[in-house]
Amino acid sequence: MFEPFRHWYEHRHEYAREWKSRTSGKVVGCFCTYEPEEILYAAELLPLRVYGSHQPSSVTEPHVFGMYCPWTRDVLAQGLLGKYTYLNGITISQSCLHFRQCFTSWQKHVPCEFSYYLPMPHGIQSPHGRKFFTEELKKFKQALEKWVGREITTGELHEGIEVMNENRRLLTQLYELRKAEDPPLTGQEALWVVASAQMTDKRDHNQALKELLPKLVDRKLDREPGVRLMLIGSENDDVEFMEMTETLGATFVVDENCVGTRYFWGEVDSERFEDPLEAIAARYLERPACPAKDWPELSRWPHIERLARDWRVQGAVLMQQKFCDPHELDMFTVKKRLEEMGIRTLFLEFDVTTPVGQFRTRVEAFLEMLRSEDLFAEELL
Repeated sequence: MFEPFRHWYEHRHEYAREWKSRTSGKVVGCFCTYEPEEILYAAELLPLRVYGSHQPSSVTEPHVFGMYCPWTRDVLAQGLLGKYTYLNGITISQSCLHFRQCFTSWQKHVPCEFSYYLPMPHGIQSPHGRKFFTEELKKFKQALEKWVGREITTGELHEGIEVMNENRRLLTQLYELRKAEDPPLTGQEALWVVASAQMTDKRDHNQALKELLPKLVDRKLDREPGVRLMLIGSENDDVEFMEMTETLGATFVVDENCVGTRYFWGEVDSERFEDPLEAIAARYLERPACPAKDWPELSRWPHIERLARDWRVQGAVLMQQKFCDPHELDMFTVKKRLEEMGIRTLFLEFDVTTPVGQFRTRVEAFLEMLRSEDLFAEELL
């Protein structure tokens, strides 16, 4: 049932090469979830998020500091090792400093036809942010037009918006199913779906989702859901960690990170603005924010609170990629507010290039504590 999504996730490079052969199109590597994929689709390009391999590597030491987060170092290593030679272009919207340096080193040392750094306001809460970002999107569109050799029309921008919005709607429907008392899919399966969405043609992904969703309505897993967990924090596409945790008597029912809900939450509202570029700018500024941009207020807290309540979360795993300064700064506040809601938390400092087995004992102890507290509460009643 989930095999197409798992296959896309595990064989992303083969998929991209096959797509190029099938369409004669070009593939653009995206380093962050703030790249406006709508414009890339309008230009008939395939946006593909650059992921790492979860394997240790020593090739990045001459390029970035060792205290840069493992995710960015792993991503850069894939470029330096020649894993993404099929990319025709690369782009990044201003995100964290670690990823900016990773992108700059890739630009200098990995051959590519096209590269573009897209300035995006860190102060997304500023009233001037939308105007600024709209103007930057115009420049990005012009750069793409020069590269592909043709104008990107308003109609094509609306088509790109609809392709992305449809995928967001379908992924939201998938997540809605996870609210059930006995969810019809595991967190690992959900991760295969949402991670693969970021490395395949959305039209292929949308069709596969349309075929999957009806099958899940009456699906029953051959396991008890156990403790309902939420995953919050840095990037995570670690299916092994998800599998390990869920075999211990738990189910991840929702997440708040940029591989999951922060990627697809919120559609572009084309009716709100006459200019489709302004509509696109508004969506990316108003979606649940990355901690690198979420200041001075913790604006995404209402989103986290809603997810925790609506998906009836019993415990939260706070996952921070090692050395990730933006997440490190707001983890304390997120932890405090969750525990004020009565939701216990487990903080894990992660390194995507090391085995997940090191966390097994801590996760087991956390789940046992949650089960004991639930049992004690039942006895009091």
